Amino acid sequence: MRTLNLGILAHVDAGKTSLTERLLHAAGVIDEIGRVDDGNTQTDTLELERRRGITIKSAVVSFVVDGTRINLIDTPGHPDFIAEVERVLGVLDGAVLVVSAVEGVQAQTRVLMRVLRRLRIPTLLFVNKIDRSGARYGELLDGIAARLTPAIAAMGAVDGLGGAAASFTPFPPEHPGFAGRLVELLAEHDDALLAAYVDGGAPVPWRRLRRCLTQQSRRALVHPVYFGSAVTGAGVPELMSAVTRLLPTAAGDPAALPSGSVFKVERGPAGEKVAYVRMFDGTVRVRDRLPFGEGRSGKVTAISVFDHGGAEPRTAVGAGEIAQVTGLAEVRIGDTVGAPPRRPAAAHHFAPPTLETVVVPGRAADRGALHAALTQLAEQDPLIGLRQTGDPGSPEISVSLYGEVQKEVIQTTLAEEYGIGVSFQETTTIYIERPVGTGVAAEDMGGENPFRAGVGLRLAPAEPGTGVRFRLGIELGSLPMAFIKAVEESVHRTLRQGLRGWQVTDCVVTLTRSSYTPPPPYGWSKWSSSAGDFRNLTPLVLMTALREAGTSVHEPVHRVTVELPADAVGAVAPVLAQLGGVPQATTVRGGTAELEVHLPATRVHELQRLLPSLTRGEGSVDGRFDHYRQVRGQAPVRPRADANPLDRKEYLLHVVRRV
Repeated sequence: MRTLNLGILAHVDAGKTSLTERLLHAAGVIDEIGRVDDGNTQTDTLELERRRGITIKSAVVSFVVDGTRINLIDTPGHPDFIAEVERVLGVLDGAVLVVSAVEGVQAQTRVLMRVLRRLRIPTLLFVNKIDRSGARYGELLDGIAARLTPAIAAMGAVDGLGGAAASFTPFPPEHPGFAGRLVELLAEHDDALLAAYVDGGAPVPWRRLRRCLTQQSRRALVHPVYFGSAVTGAGVPELMSAVTRLLPTAAGDPAALPSGSVFKVERGPAGEKVAYVRMFDGTVRVRDRLPFGEGRSGKVTAISVFDHGGAEPRTAVGAGEIAQVTGLAEVRIGDTVGAPPRRPAAAHHFAPPTLETVVVPGRAADRGALHAALTQLAEQDPLIGLRQTGDPGSPEISVSLYGEVQKEVIQTTLAEEYGIGVSFQETTTIYIERPVGTGVAAEDMGGENPFRAGVGLRLAPAEPGTGVRFRLGIELGSLPMAFIKAVEESVHRTLRQGLRGWQVTDCVVTLTRSSYTPPPPYGWSKWSSSAGDFRNLTPLVLMTALREAGTSVHEPVHRVTVELPADAVGAVAPVLAQLGGVPQATTVRGGTAELEVHLPATRVHELQRLLPSLTRGEGSVDGRFDHYRQVRGQAPVRPRADANPLDRKEYLLHVVRRV
């Protein structure tokens, strides 16, 4: 049976989870459709999800349509949980992006579509809520074309728009104008079709148009648009048919070497790790010893493959399938399983968290238990970014955040699942550091260097957005690969904290020289160099080079969309300027205005607090990370959470004593 791994994505409250329920009902998996408001949906399984009525964790359900097994992955729509969406993108064969017929294209809709297009994930659009008052058709299609992509094809018309009896009718081939619009759209990527269109002879046969539409949809060149309602079921059968007809099924060779990707990790009833694995090639069986990540491995003790609703125990999982795999004790989200997949991982397509807060246990005696609990939560969400600073006896524990809702979720989870009551200090902004110039440093073996290693490094600035890149400036073979790997890992770990305590990014670090003591002919001795020597020396050399290069601190800037009554623009615009906002665009439609501004992340919460009084309670704010800009004035400093290689004496006292 063919398999299609399908993601359902949307801005929060567009009806994504409701659509999932309707699809499961239509496929015969469930007898009764759950409601988000009632907290009885299939994919919102966490008690907190049911209470809040939002999706927090991605969930997988399975059903069969027209001989195709569809593994449907329901993802969060709230921007605070965008990391969950990011991890899912790398395992998808196709996606359905849900748009509300009432609210239209929203901030998160644009973010999601931009990433789907960049990754070339075949995507259908489903315009939900056509039965709701205020639903739109033509105007909404224009908005999709203008704000998401012009490469859309409306596949039908809506009757009774905005009423309970609203229905969706697919365009027949003979519909006036439909075939013509489709030919114009498809001809942009099909020279033969373009030639037939330009010749102006006989009309292009519908069979050829349909075949071309399928091909271009599967290549993510064209995005068909369907209308309907998850509540009434209108348009859902047509969407289900389109999913199996217009989206590609999973490819892969079950006989090849195993190759997969871990996109989710959770804990089982006994506290064991359960990895959600998408297999791209090969087959994994129970009792197989499976390599994953960098040099780690584990023996598979159980496999559950998603099929006919949920996960069912199996003895093996093959190419194209998604399974829960138990037994990989050291597995992490993002790990490659077996051989590297032929398609790249979908990591870091959204901005990292730009906020952090200190978590304070209600009782001092819970500090150790709190750290252990947050460590487990960080396994399920690595971007929590757990940090410890301050006095080792009573350290401060901080976590990274996307927003205030995420903070509430962490607080509730700690209380209900771990029995730990916590509060939070004021949320602060996470800044970054970028090198200003080039720095060079080196340490040879001997003298004041207590490590049996010699390292030389050059650090230079790179283009914004390129991250940290490590390069070799030494001859291959002059240093064992294990030692080179130790230097590279240490470089990335050390640059998590720069001269002012913030992560250093957008730079190139080159290993320019090295020396080591090889083992004697008959094996390793205590006088031989080890990877640990290079791992411990690298931070001292690197921070010396970074101090010579210098860094500047940059703050995150959000692109904020403010929707408000048109007559309130005069009151809001000066406030935006006072908060440091830089206007980008202003749109007025009837009595409603939409302002787009670049606003420092530190001021977004203040804008949310002030807006209701300025707009009679009718204003709303949607924001997303856009870029970093250099801090004006005195740069903020963050306390260090490491052995502080900027202070040689302190660092050596800490590291050498530990060794």
